[in-house]
Amino acid sequence: MSGVAAPRGHRPLGLRIRRALAGAGLPAYAALALLFLQVPVIIVVLASITTTSYLTVPPVGATLKWYWQVLGDESYRDAIVFSLALAVVATLVALALGTAAAYALTRRRVPGAEAISAALMAPLVFPAVVVAVALLQYYTLIGVRGSFAGLAIAHVLITLPYVVRSVLASIAGADPALEEAARTLGADGWTAFRLVTLPLIKPGLVAGAIFSFIVSFDNVPVSIFLVSVRHTTLPVKIFTAVEHGIDPGIAAISTLLILATGFCLVVAERWVGFHRFA
Repeated sequence: MSGVAAPRGHRPLGLRIRRALAGAGLPAYAALALLFLQVPVIIVVLASITTTSYLTVPPVGATLKWYWQVLGDESYRDAIVFSLALAVVATLVALALGTAAAYALTRRRVPGAEAISAALMAPLVFPAVVVAVALLQYYTLIGVRGSFAGLAIAHVLITLPYVVRSVLASIAGADPALEEAARTLGADGWTAFRLVTLPLIKPGLVAGAIFSFIVSFDNVPVSIFLVSVRHTTLPVKIFTAVEHGIDPGIAAISTLLILATGFCLVVAERWVGFHRFA
């Protein structure tokens, strides 16, 4: 039997073509997936600049009057201010509690640490509606339903896991010997934590704070059960407005909400980098 052997290291043309197509297919698939995810955002942005009083894509002309209209609406302004205040309070409280919990779970011998860690992560596991209904019943019993304090506690509950996870990742990367050295030199526990550990875990604190703020500010499932008639959050305001019909004004305020969330994510990526917590 005779034949010509292929040169050493030479691959058949068909195999090379298949591998080239496979290599090109993955970026194309990723591009299509990204486009699919961004299409709803693009539609909302385009609908917010139409000159007509109803939604149309592509837009008929271009105008910013719907943005000025919603920003001039006192109910929307009140909802924005209320959402910002709620998100700031929830973020600060979650940051304090989450940092303390993460530090204790990492650097201290806490009985039942695994159970405590699981309990802190529970809001990520249970459906938000279940948490909201449970809190609604409890708040009704103790008489704080519809109060700012009750809503803030609920938002701390749902944002706390993000702080704990971010700070845990940062503390795991911090050398405990540095804190021990500070203690050896005479620093007490709080001073060693404040001057040594805290600067080292700053990326986790920033990431946790930004994620907590976004989750609180954008939340609907929990807030819609617990807000009052007089004071409501912006996402709930948008949700209830949609029930009466969708107009370019709703698209405009939704676009502003998308831009605010995107800005926070860009800041988080540029400042601390999501790869730190991967």
